[in-house]
Amino acid sequence: MIRNERGSISLKGKAFLFVLVGVGLFFGIPKLAEHGIIPTPGFMKALVPNPVHLPDVKDAQIQNVKPAPMPNEADASVDNTLVRAEIWEWNAQMNMIYANGGPTTTRNSLMEKYKVNLALIRQDDTNKMQEDLIACAKEIHDGAKQCSNGANLVVIMGDGAGQFVAAVNPQLKKLNDKLVVIAGLGYSRGEDACMLIPEAKLNPQAAKGSLIEAVLRDGDWNICMNWAGANGIKSNPDEKTWDPDAINWVNASDYNVAAADYVAGKCEDRKVVKDGRPTGETKHVCVNGVATWTPGDVTVAQKKGGLVKVASSKEYRSQMPAVILGSKNFFNANRDEIVGLLAASFDAGDQIKAFPSALHKAADISAKVYADQDGAYWEKYYKGVVEKDATGLQISLGGSAVNNLKDNMILFGLESGANDNFRSTYNMFASIAVQQYPDVFKDQPIPDVGEVEDRSYITAAQALMTDQGSAPEVPKYVEVEQAKTVVSKRDYHINFETGKSTLTSEGLSQLRALKDQFAINGLSIKVVGYTDNTGNEDKVNRPLSQARAQAVKTYLQQVAPKNFPESRFQVLGKGSQEPVDSNATAEGRAANRRVQISLVE
Repeated sequence: MIRNERGSISLKGKAFLFVLVGVGLFFGIPKLAEHGIIPTPGFMKALVPNPVHLPDVKDAQIQNVKPAPMPNEADASVDNTLVRAEIWEWNAQMNMIYANGGPTTTRNSLMEKYKVNLALIRQDDTNKMQEDLIACAKEIHDGAKQCSNGANLVVIMGDGAGQFVAAVNPQLKKLNDKLVVIAGLGYSRGEDACMLIPEAKLNPQAAKGSLIEAVLRDGDWNICMNWAGANGIKSNPDEKTWDPDAINWVNASDYNVAAADYVAGKCEDRKVVKDGRPTGETKHVCVNGVATWTPGDVTVAQKKGGLVKVASSKEYRSQMPAVILGSKNFFNANRDEIVGLLAASFDAGDQIKAFPSALHKAADISAKVYADQDGAYWEKYYKGVVEKDATGLQISLGGSAVNNLKDNMILFGLESGANDNFRSTYNMFASIAVQQYPDVFKDQPIPDVGEVEDRSYITAAQALMTDQGSAPEVPKYVEVEQAKTVVSKRDYHINFETGKSTLTSEGLSQLRALKDQFAINGLSIKVVGYTDNTGNEDKVNRPLSQARAQAVKTYLQQVAPKNFPESRFQVLGKGSQEPVDSNATAEGRAANRRVQISLVE
């Protein structure tokens, strides 16, 4: 209608109505309906259907993936329980974001297809995530079908899952509830990194004395710890002291804060210690290292520079899955919907892997969910790039991957011959956290992984999905002789029976721990056996050293053949060559009897 500024019908509008009524009286209402001026009662008007956009099949980058409709911006109508999910800014969960179509479930989305009603909420603070999980579980425990705020699930780094659960489960236990991990949405494949001075890349020992800012006992801190342990470098867990012979730490509330503090030049006065003993000195030290991920690594490079990635989730390719962690009670009460959430995310993983247009759309949606940057930014750093930093150093930035169904089968050891990599990451980094911070975990122990891992949702999603999708992503190992970079090199004194290559029970225990460490990275492995100089070099020492190195390889291949293919290894026996100590003493000979393992790329 034609209205004036006060909202009443104008004179022109009234005149139009009089004309319409007159025409109706002259021709009759049926004639108006016949000419389409008003609809005929009992009949529906033909409409042009809303377009459904599909990725272009000719652009497919992998096989066995059919294009699915892209989500649009209209709200979906899904009559199911709202699932509240808190997530970081992190490209490894882009499949769940794409599957949802936006912060809430949209029309034509995969979540709508599987009847999932999902709200995605950005939350960068891990402590706040923990508080929100507890608050939501309590509200539901007290009778609500769904909480009014908080979270039913979160997406975090799998290698920090044990530490996260230890902080939350004591509170959930009072509600007869607990946290469980049910799937992995994707992986960080380069963006999460330990960033230190360039000298430490060439010589890891140059990292001693570094002051690194990170979210302690979390995933990126784990990358630094993994790298330091593999290179025999100590970590000083005391945040009030500085040890020149160790890496030292500043705790950050989140990964972006860590990057910002490095850029700002954060410094502190700290008491100097050596092996935990104060020297009586005080030193002014500044943050000169960061453990962070995109956009933190981009912030460091573009706004200050001067750091390189000594280790990242590119080398430790299976260390950092983006796992879904949430309330067991809520998952059980809404099992069909949670299974549908996984199926939708796995399907979306295949779409993003196969079709550049789907990746482009997913990046645009990510920018809206995060309310940060734009789609071009998230797409660029999803793929990963090499750029010059503010000082002119070449540095790799970003790098992530999304998971499909079969990636999850590999991750959780559901594929025959595959190591349960989630279990390995959980156990390995839980052990490091307890070793470094025994007092923290004394009153809130890290639960056994068997209490946390629930693989039944993945198998239920597999049964629900009509299309099983593409093959899993597997690492491509470089030939050791062609490797350009030694990421770590360390001597291991693995116990064998005297004069034999047969592992003792203690030696088997040592290799079980090494299996966890090596299974979660994508690096080639060089194993070199050594002996002392007792015995004939050609007839005894060199064959024995070769057999012991081979025994290490054989064990790894037997327990997890998919993770340790033949192409991944080089095995050598060097007998008594290259001693690390004098063969004149019993202690020196013991030091020389060793297996040296290098991880290379």
